[in-house]
Amino acid sequence: MPLVIANGTLEALKWIALALMTLDHVNKYLWDYRMPVLFALGRIAMPLFVFVLAYNLARPGALMGGVFRRTAMRLALYGGLACVPFIALGKVYGGWWPLNILCTLLVATLVIGLIERGGRLRITAAIAMFIVGGGLVEYWWFAVALTVACWRYCKQPSLVRLGAMVGCIAALWPLNQNLWAFGALPLILGVPYVALSIPRRAVFFYAYYPAHLGVLFVLSLYR
Repeated sequence: MPLVIANGTLEALKWIALALMTLDHVNKYLWDYRMPVLFALGRIAMPLFVFVLAYNLARPGALMGGVFRRTAMRLALYGGLACVPFIALGKVYGGWWPLNILCTLLVATLVIGLIERGGRLRITAAIAMFIVGGGLVEYWWFAVALTVACWRYCKQPSLVRLGAMVGCIAALWPLNQNLWAFGALPLILGVPYVALSIPRRAVFFYAYYPAHLGVLFVLSLYR
């Protein structure tokens, strides 16, 4: 049986992730990591965003209902827009790499879409997308693998699938140099038991990402 979470509760999870991400980016781009606590709290944001994406992709009928296509198009559009301020802020290797987190979520969506459609050719393409695409984006293969693990857990919760999800979170340690990503786990495991009523903002979270990076870039010019 698929995992069931109230839409309002899922929206609350996105707002928590957005707040943590924003604080982390202010610390990164304006304060040069001078607030370690904000860096630590910021490690919780990505697993939360990943879980929300995975849950939506795991909804019954998501593939036939066009959820994968709409999500991929939005991620491609706003991820492309975000590349401009993301690169301009200058905290990337070689001037452009890795690509921003929306591109990470795009790669994960494409991988999961290929797996969901099934067939030897598509599974091979999913593996290729994981290897090549995962090497180009923020949080690399670790975030893509975590998204796939969360998606499988949301489709059919089990201890084995939960263990895979926990293992993927643990694998973020070499990147984060801490275990704060595990702070997302109590929220992820607790949301099915909480029913909140918060209006859905379908496109807001996509548009917020490039917009807030643009604001941070302008502010960084006046530090």
